[in-house]
Amino acid sequence: MILTGPTGSGKSALGLALAERLGAEIVAMDSMTLYRGMDIGTAKPTAAERARVPHHLLDVLDPWESASVAWWLEQARACCRDIQARGKRVLFVGGTPLYLKALQCGLFEGPPAAPEVRQRLEAEAAQGGREALHRRLATVDPSSAARLHPNDLRRVVRALEIWELTGRPISDWQKQWPDTSSDPTCESAGIPLALWLDRPRPELYERINQRVVQMIEDGLVAEVRALRELSQPLSREASQALGYKELFDHLDGRATLDEAIVRIQTRTRNFAKRQITWFRHLPGCLPATEELTFRLWAS
Repeated sequence: MILTGPTGSGKSALGLALAERLGAEIVAMDSMTLYRGMDIGTAKPTAAERARVPHHLLDVLDPWESASVAWWLEQARACCRDIQARGKRVLFVGGTPLYLKALQCGLFEGPPAAPEVRQRLEAEAAQGGREALHRRLATVDPSSAARLHPNDLRRVVRALEIWELTGRPISDWQKQWPDTSSDPTCESAGIPLALWLDRPRPELYERINQRVVQMIEDGLVAEVRALRELSQPLSREASQALGYKELFDHLDGRATLDEAIVRIQTRTRNFAKRQITWFRHLPGCLPATEELTFRLWAS
């Protein structure tokens, strides 16, 4: 079973209640809760919550380490084997769309990385701006460009890298994943049923705004300051976490705290919007309220 949803939708609390009802253990499907020391900003389950239900794939990397989708998928498979060997059920909870797609459909066999191409594209972005690189992607792969934000430099570069290496857009390569749109539960394709927690947009945005304020009150600025004092800088992946870049700017004097809060809220709402777009287009990922989720899984 997979419980997902946009950031701030309440999926962690719902997942905890479901896991207790089902006798399940939770495997975190989140690319940022992997990192130690990034607790408040990633809304990581508390020690008390982890005492109620065992959680897996939390705090398994230092913030300067990197994690690929393939690495996470292999770790998740190992967790599932361990949990099931002990007679427990597995409940995936998290909102990283690429992890969800890999979990449901596997990984497509794209070409390996070409460091020289990647470095050249990154240099072009640094000189001409990320928007220019994104516009180039739109000319060769409109589907990927529509899905990727210009600031998502890593994935924009990867998409252009694949185009240069193969002459085919990454969206064509991804069509190697199975088409299960005719089977919304994906059971016939061997894909576990996934539900995404759907809330009215105004309610979701208000929850996000309030959660950011609460994170600041809980000490997020001090958490970000501590990350700056680590022996090594954050990895490219960890530095993408919502809120951290904005507070780095605040600590460097480029924004007041109030300005940083507004930027975090805006960026988080935009991210939630993109997550919802992903969930709506993933096969076997169905919208549900909290009440419907309990009726389907825990009745």
